[in-house]
Amino acid sequence: MKEFDFTDLDGKVLRAFLTILEESSVSRAADRLGVTQSAVSHTLAKLRAVLGDPLFVRSGQGLTPTERALALREPVQTVLDGMRGLTDGRPFDPMSEEMEFHIAVNDLQRELIFPHLFRAARAEGVQLRLGFLPSGVPGPDLLRSDRCQLMLTPLPPDGPDIFQKRLLSSPLMVFHDATQGQPPKTWEEYCDAEHVEVRFPDGRNARTVMQGVDQSQIRPPTVILPHFNAIPAFVKGSTLISTDTALMKRGPLATLDCAPLPFHCPPVSIYMVWHQRSASDPAHRWLRARVEEIAANLSDLTDEAFSIRHGP
Repeated sequence: MKEFDFTDLDGKVLRAFLTILEESSVSRAADRLGVTQSAVSHTLAKLRAVLGDPLFVRSGQGLTPTERALALREPVQTVLDGMRGLTDGRPFDPMSEEMEFHIAVNDLQRELIFPHLFRAARAEGVQLRLGFLPSGVPGPDLLRSDRCQLMLTPLPPDGPDIFQKRLLSSPLMVFHDATQGQPPKTWEEYCDAEHVEVRFPDGRNARTVMQGVDQSQIRPPTVILPHFNAIPAFVKGSTLISTDTALMKRGPLATLDCAPLPFHCPPVSIYMVWHQRSASDPAHRWLRARVEEIAANLSDLTDEAFSIRHGP
């Protein structure tokens, strides 16, 4: 029998293993990695031979990891993080590197920050590729598994290996169609109004950012949507209202009217979040600096309907 050398396991092979583990599918793993399904199948066959374990067994339409595969998740990620750390001290020139980042954001943060960043980078001749996935109410595993390298969220996950920095703060506002009537003037009117609510795939909703408010008194939502970009189509021409940050007026809800909440509610902060493995990477530092620069410019903007202030 042929003996296999552990040095056959390079970074691409290990990355493929983790991607199959996360996707429970060879075809979905191939899509994420940007390679053919046969290439991923070949890699999996090599892993099985070297490690002496099937690693994944077919279950219905997907793959179920063996106990050995599950036990390998953390050490494989640690090895990949160590390999990445070898390049932290490299000479860095954004003009000479092809940078690719996957970023977890919701509609607002994506539209406010990244079109500006992308256009400016391309104008400078920087080769930049960006991929986005919805963050919802994010957990730390999105970063720990390296499915994304950065998050922008008002609800940052906690963990000793998770870093965060506040970028922006914004008050919550009532978004409505002024041609259909006035926004709520009291807490009672607000509770009785018909609401549009964004609900994420994990079942949690965007009203999680409302702190210090007894949400049990608020009427259940009339319309539940999967993302913020869908809100204007329902609010326009109706008496529906949506409660979102004032920043939304510069993003997905730009076509709607907005008014202050008729009760006190603390402003919402948006944080930039990353894993410790990326803290010293020069390309990642470049990305964070560009995001901060754009956020700072947004903080300086004012509008007669609302103000945006930069958090300390």
